[in-house]
Amino acid sequence: MKKIILAAALTLSANSVFADGYTDPIVEPAVIIEEAASSSSHGILVPIMMLIFLGVALSSGSSYVPE
Repeated sequence: MKKIILAAALTLSANSVFADGYTDPIVEPAVIIEEAASSSSHGILVPIMMLIFLGVALSSGSSYVPE
């Protein structure tokens, strides 16, 4: 009889240990910091400079004529 009571007590105590079941681990999301663009004029600066240099090169063309 003592063995039956002991087995019942162990069974009941084991059920209370596993009563919560499986819980997912808490994972904090990674923090992503995006740097804001300082100015939008950087994208157009290079093409404008190329047009200026091309204009200067074409306007200062030499008039060399071979003899």
